Amino acid sequence: MNEIRLVYALNIFSAKDGVLVQEFEIDVLVENLGFQKQIAVHWATDDNVWNILPAHYNFQATPSRERWLAKGTFRAHSQEGLSGNIRFKLRYLVEGKEYWDDNHQLNFYIKENAGILLGPGFLLSQICFRGLLPHGETAHPVAVAVNRSVQAGQVFIRWTIDNWQTFHQTRCFLQHDYWHQERQNRADNLQEDGVTLWVGRIKVRSHFKVEYVIGCETEQEEIWDNNFGGNYIACRAGLKILTLNLHCYQEADQDDKFNEIARAIHENDIDVVCLQEVGEEWNGGQGLWPSNAAKIIQERIQGYGRSYFLHTDWAHIGFDRYREGIAILSKHRFLKCDAGYVSPSHNIHDIHSRKVVMAQIHFPYVGLINVFSVHLSWMSGGFQQQYDKLQQWAHEIGTDQVAATFICGDFNNKAGSPGYMQIADSGFEDQFLRVTSPAIFAKVFRDSLPGREEHLASDGRIDFLFAKRGNRFQPTAARVLFSGQDYKRVSDHFGYLAEFVSE
Repeated sequence: MNEIRLVYALNIFSAKDGVLVQEFEIDVLVENLGFQKQIAVHWATDDNVWNILPAHYNFQATPSRERWLAKGTFRAHSQEGLSGNIRFKLRYLVEGKEYWDDNHQLNFYIKENAGILLGPGFLLSQICFRGLLPHGETAHPVAVAVNRSVQAGQVFIRWTIDNWQTFHQTRCFLQHDYWHQERQNRADNLQEDGVTLWVGRIKVRSHFKVEYVIGCETEQEEIWDNNFGGNYIACRAGLKILTLNLHCYQEADQDDKFNEIARAIHENDIDVVCLQEVGEEWNGGQGLWPSNAAKIIQERIQGYGRSYFLHTDWAHIGFDRYREGIAILSKHRFLKCDAGYVSPSHNIHDIHSRKVVMAQIHFPYVGLINVFSVHLSWMSGGFQQQYDKLQQWAHEIGTDQVAATFICGDFNNKAGSPGYMQIADSGFEDQFLRVTSPAIFAKVFRDSLPGREEHLASDGRIDFLFAKRGNRFQPTAARVLFSGQDYKRVSDHFGYLAEFVSE
């Protein structure tokens, strides 16, 4: 087994802002032998002084293989200057073990401005892969390096937008001046290491995702680059939803708390934020808008140059001095908003008076999405009736034109509890669990066997991101925010963030 392999190396000069720049890029394939891993490129120039360039996770090849990328940039007028010819080897540290790819102790060597060097055994590879389809982009460029020895007759991209129910084929063309077009490089010695470059463009138009493989016809056979069995997938930016209970002004330093929340929303580029226990000064029941916690967070986000829309309402008096409510913040304009009690009680002095807010947005390239921000009572406080009314509401407005419905927030019922199972049996599914524990998710939400709730006995969550089964989104990532590790604690609750792509 090759635990680490060189896919390709890039060494070129380019002009950026009138300054000559040397770019050094190494694409590495590693076996996924553990979560905590370090991949680095050890490199030296003709001066024989060795340096270390860390690699970073780039994208998934297969469940057991990952692609990592190391990139270095050297400017002609900087202290380091340009590095020129480069010798290098690859190091992989995981689970206390060390693996190397040093080209059988000969090290790899790529001359200055030589273009692309394919790793040993690679005849064909996509280079400079971009997994993100930028907003507004209607054609996705694909650049392919081919070893001259195969004498390529034709290079092509085979692609699909419907999970291979149908597919299309796009021809690639040989590009002798590729680096001149891409990096303003006029050198005539590129690709002296025996590589030709081909370029094709996939017409993605307004689609959310494209999956593809690359083929090459030779005199003897067809050879393929299918990302080592995982295919290449490029898609638009996914939908990111965060839910967080703000704990209604109970932390000591509220200014720091709001700054931390705004920073996390900005840095993670979150699309929709569902907030609970949104405090606002009571002010004789009239409220005081400048003190509304969701409004303050919205203003702090604006400090990063971002605009978010806000929809909020309140349900009852909280902690004897606040109008306590719920809110939704969204990067996307609201097409409709609503709010209403889901509890029999509408008494503002009753803690079990529970209101829910909803908003509908249009998510680019997918369609309409309904989002509910929820703060329900515990089972003895009327959860069952409240959820029944919420579910009925969600069902009534969940027309065929709606691509997905999400109900997110504080449900005051632990994972696996009767209240949680009531939600599961109603056709809404726990998206955080689906990403972080797919085996348990399948047992709870797919098998429907007696006692399935026991698989969640150690799961203490009461904050959830539920999505209606059969929606057009699939969660691809999920994480806990405000745990004290990535961002400081801001509440007596954690924040839960999930990212979704269109199926």
